[in-house]
Amino acid sequence: LSPAEFQALPRLPVSVILEDLRSAFNVGSIIRTADCARIEKVVFCGYTAHPPNKKLEKTSLGALPYAKWEHRADALEAVDGMKEAGIPVAALELTDRSRWIWDFTFPLPMALVLGNEALGVSQEVLRRSDFIIEIPMLGYKNSINVAVAFGICVYEIQRQYWKDIRRENQIPLRSLKSKKETG
Repeated sequence: LSPAEFQALPRLPVSVILEDLRSAFNVGSIIRTADCARIEKVVFCGYTAHPPNKKLEKTSLGALPYAKWEHRADALEAVDGMKEAGIPVAALELTDRSRWIWDFTFPLPMALVLGNEALGVSQEVLRRSDFIIEIPMLGYKNSINVAVAFGICVYEIQRQYWKDIRRENQIPLRSLKSKKETG
C-alpha cells in the first residue's frame, strides 16, 4: 500500500501522548510500534523529538510516513484537548493509585500518556488523567523502558478488542506454521 492508501485504513482509536521523552531512539521505537498496532495518532509534547528529525527517521525504520502525528507545546495541552473532545485519558505510571493493565478494561477511543524516561508522567498530568494504569513489575528496579512499556500496553488494548478489530478491518490471521509443516 502507498502511504496515502494506508492512511485511509481504519485505526485503533488510541492516541499516545509522549511527555518530554529524552531519547529520540525511544520515540522512534514508539513510532514503529504505533504503526504496527495502527493506532490513531502519536502526540509529541514538549521537548520530545518530533519530525523532522534524522534520529526518528533512522529508528522508526520507515514507519514515520505511515504514522499520524502532531506536536503540542506540553502534555497538559494535549491531555486537555483529548478531554475536551470527550476522550478519556490513561497515564501509564507506577503510583499507589494505579491499576494493573491486566485488570483494566481500556475504553475506546482513548489517549495513553507516557512520561519522561527518568521522571515519569508529571504530577500535573497524573491529576488530569481519568485513569492511572501500570504494568506489574516484579524486578528489583521496578522500571521498564518507555518504548517497551508502550508496546506491552498497546498490545493489551489490541488483545482486548481483537475480535472487533479483525471483523472491522477484515484482518486474516497469519499462519504460524512453516511451509515444511504445511507441506
